[in-house]
Amino acid sequence: MSKPSRTTLSLNVLPAARLRVEHGANLGDALSVADDLIPDDTYGLADGPMLSLSLIPDGAGRFRIAQDSATGTPGAALVLDSCLTMMSPDGRTSELLVLVELDEGHIGAIYALPLAGLASKTDYLLVGIERDAIAARLAQVACVSFSRGTHVTLATGEQRRVEDLRVGDRILTRDDGPQELRWIGQSTIRAEGDLAPVRIAAGTLHNTEALVVSPDHRLFIYQRSDQLGAGRAEVLVRARHLVNGDSVRRLEGGFVDYFQLLFDRHQIIFAEGIATETLLLDDTTSPALPDDLAARLLDGGQHHDARDHQDLEVGEAIACRADVVSLLRRATTG
Repeated sequence: MSKPSRTTLSLNVLPAARLRVEHGANLGDALSVADDLIPDDTYGLADGPMLSLSLIPDGAGRFRIAQDSATGTPGAALVLDSCLTMMSPDGRTSELLVLVELDEGHIGAIYALPLAGLASKTDYLLVGIERDAIAARLAQVACVSFSRGTHVTLATGEQRRVEDLRVGDRILTRDDGPQELRWIGQSTIRAEGDLAPVRIAAGTLHNTEALVVSPDHRLFIYQRSDQLGAGRAEVLVRARHLVNGDSVRRLEGGFVDYFQLLFDRHQIIFAEGIATETLLLDDTTSPALPDDLAARLLDGGQHHDARDHQDLEVGEAIACRADVVSLLRRATTG
């Protein structure tokens, strides 16, 4: 089996110390690993910023902290511990993932990755501890996704809504022409906080209609002139880095239906007229696939080579400029 290339996964996490038991058996204790948690303890969230944690897959549900991670010890091993379900006083539930940084086999640090927004000055009752589902839940975060209603360009030029696509449909790709869809995934998540989808208004990047995608979905831009100062004409930019509160903004509230598109290779396709990436199959995203399909693809050496497009990605320092959207618009026309 071919060895998969390693891709960096960037997450916004909370240090465990910001979540402490305010009522219950573990009174005063910070959030910990599953073995130390007691259902029906009530947690409170202290004020403070989210932390940026960058991970590199290391096989079998293990990761290493990337050298350029803003949080954690570079190179340290990190494991997925559990998925917790918390309930607020109004009966609303939220999930968070517990991630553990290791120090020579011992716990070095613990982080919480909320899958929905958590508010300070709110009590959260621990109602569920799940260990088996955590890899699949993290995969849902890592998978780039299109929202329901997105028009995708077929090989024939037809514009078809993503929810109407079928396995075997031939889709127009930028690099390899018509290619068959191998798998279509679907998930529904709460559209809150860092997981809320990003809406790019019609015309912003010469798109015919508004495009709504997952926040880490990367858009392919060909610059006629290097307005970004990236040193190359072809760039990939994450949707979340384009948010300006106007033409590109987060859609928070309610739920969003997401669809994931898988090809034999990591591809750039066209959605609402914008060149966008498809699902990158690796150790992080593969748990989102049905077990039999994931085993068949991975055993057959179908890991995608992230190097196909990885070198095109623009770093956050460049992409998060306040005028990045207007620069990209000029770059594609001038």
